[in-house]
Amino acid sequence: MTEQWVTESLYPDWGQRFRVKRELARVRSDFQEIVIFESFSHGRVMVLDGVIQITEADEFVYQEMITHVPLLAHGDAARVLIIGAGDGGVLRHVLQHRGVQRAVMAEIDGEVVRLAREHLADISGDAWNDPRTELLIGDGIDYVRRAADASFDVIIVDSTDPIGVGEVLFTDEFYAGCARVLTPRGLVVNQCGVPFMQADELRETSARRRKFFPHVSAYVAAVPTYVGGFMTLGIAAKVELDELTPAVIRARAEAAGVLGKTGYWSPEVQAAAFQLPPYISKHLRNALLS
Repeated sequence: MTEQWVTESLYPDWGQRFRVKRELARVRSDFQEIVIFESFSHGRVMVLDGVIQITEADEFVYQEMITHVPLLAHGDAARVLIIGAGDGGVLRHVLQHRGVQRAVMAEIDGEVVRLAREHLADISGDAWNDPRTELLIGDGIDYVRRAADASFDVIIVDSTDPIGVGEVLFTDEFYAGCARVLTPRGLVVNQCGVPFMQADELRETSARRRKFFPHVSAYVAAVPTYVGGFMTLGIAAKVELDELTPAVIRARAEAAGVLGKTGYWSPEVQAAAFQLPPYISKHLRNALLS
């Protein structure tokens, strides 16, 4: 029998591939091609337009860091807006925080949600059925445009890269909208790519966020299937954020009910994640000085 492989198409000259055990779904939605397959090495994998989005093997790294870090940096988040994240993993981790009273999730592509619920149910767990969940199939930037002022404490943007359907989530209009709907101590976090290969993503989005937020920084997470080394997650807040010690983070995590439930995140990892290697920090520094 001929072996089947899926090769990622993110970069033209370099990439990764997975040996396929079986294909589970291949759908062309109104927005993108969605493929879900079972791999030999990483469990089930979701691919959007040829780019690896999530694997069962290492999804916990990204989900934990894009969720626990901003919620614990805020320290008292009750209302959270999630944009994208149609697999439900971010939603599941947000709902682990006992202080969260409302979690609104806006995903533009309903087919992503449908297929994830069918084939990647372990990633979302029971999040879809939690009474605090409000799932909206629609444009996240349009939702932000229409939302009331000071509606949310934290906004988590789990989008594709700034091309195609995800491009509008990296614009001045979007960040201005985020600043408007966040509470006075609110903050927003979004993925800024792998700076070894996508330095312009961190630099340009940081410069844009700086127009609307007094505090702009970034932290890193090592996600194996986001090839190229560290992934950066950009954070922007309406007030200057204190540099939290592991002891403070631990106390907040214990109060939130998430301590001891993670595979990558820890208080020490969160504190250290903001100490950027020079090859990354220079792009953030240049953005904030421009």
